[in-house]
Amino acid sequence: MKIKVLQRSEQDYVGGSGGITKQFKNPDPQLHPFERSREYQRALVAVKMEKMFAKPFVKSLEGHLDSVKCMAVARRQGAPLISGACDGELRVWNLQHLTCGSVIQRAHTGFVRDVTVSPDDTHVLTCGDDRASKMWALDPETWSLRPEPVSIYHGSSISNSIDHHWKKPLFVTTGDTVDIWDYNRSAPLSSFEWGCERVITSRFNPAEPALIASTAVDRSIGLYDLRGNTAIRKVILKMRSNAIAWNPMEPLNFTVANEDCNLYTFDMRKLNVALQRHWDHAMAVLDVSYSPSGAEFVSASYDQTVRIWSANQQRSKDVYHTKRMGRVLCCHFTPDSRFVLTGSEDANIRVWKAKSDQKLGTLSDKERKAAAYREALKTKFQRLPDIRRIKRHVHVPKMIKSIGNKRKIMREARSRKEENKRKHSKPGANPHVPHKKRQVIKEVE
Repeated sequence: MKIKVLQRSEQDYVGGSGGITKQFKNPDPQLHPFERSREYQRALVAVKMEKMFAKPFVKSLEGHLDSVKCMAVARRQGAPLISGACDGELRVWNLQHLTCGSVIQRAHTGFVRDVTVSPDDTHVLTCGDDRASKMWALDPETWSLRPEPVSIYHGSSISNSIDHHWKKPLFVTTGDTVDIWDYNRSAPLSSFEWGCERVITSRFNPAEPALIASTAVDRSIGLYDLRGNTAIRKVILKMRSNAIAWNPMEPLNFTVANEDCNLYTFDMRKLNVALQRHWDHAMAVLDVSYSPSGAEFVSASYDQTVRIWSANQQRSKDVYHTKRMGRVLCCHFTPDSRFVLTGSEDANIRVWKAKSDQKLGTLSDKERKAAAYREALKTKFQRLPDIRRIKRHVHVPKMIKSIGNKRKIMREARSRKEENKRKHSKPGANPHVPHKKRQVIKEVE
């Protein structure tokens, strides 16, 4: 049996003449003896200042008379925002001056289901309840739409979503089938159908535009390839997904907004398990949108809140809400990643800061360096308990707080029950299944 002990020699600490104790000191004049404790205090002050100066709301864009159902931002020039409402109205907003550029009262009969912008920012495509997809000409100088559509494409069913190809003059609509359209043809080039009654939404991959991801009412997430004109694979979850968004910087990954109050990030090469499970919402998640940097995304929920997430984190970074904001139906990042746009049932479009304590306007060099220093300190000490507790603390409505507390109790009770089952059963009879895999029922190829 070996016993390890610490052994120190007294001669290392007591001098030979006069018994003077040796002092160990770093001779470097640049180092402070209490450098770490001093930086920790500064990090604590920095994270407190972040909460004190958090004012995320910028402005509310009023003008719609009904709920804002969808929105899209120009892909190259970030000034125009196009929004569609449930009364068929279409509006173009100038984000530089936060004003409305043009209005089309009856763009569609019924809801404007979805809207998208062409890659060259010259055309806007919309779909609605009148079973028609319309193309509108967008003037890049005045940020206005012509009163009459350039082209009208009639489908066999009501289209739920529309998205434009990132390079070619093609766009995709989803209804009873996934239809691929060309500008110059009145009938779809191809249609995909894979054993489901209705497809909810679809999006082109920004890096490999021939790939399309879609979600359907049969709780499936499907992948389609235009090059082979065929469906590739799909995965079936326990509950249906309302929206889908590709990561622009990691083109193999996409995130879906699910009815079970969670968001799931998948790798298209391995759909039998999710890469991440993002959980903080109290009700169904209705929309999701990535920032151009791909490092974070924003989600809109039925619980009347908007949350901002890091792409590789399970919990949300921040939550935005107001007293008068209704259920949030759509959300979008601006092309510079500095602001978040949301549309809700109270007929308002709200502009938020992507970073709640960010100072708007021109910053001096001293302010810029101080902000960068505070961010570096918060990153360095982010795992310490006090820093993490203050950074995680947010004020949410009483309803969401009570739902969260109830779900925490239910989650802990479920975990105890599963643990007890494993303890009192044969080894391997009740294996532990991670949360990332529990929602996946099966993968079909």
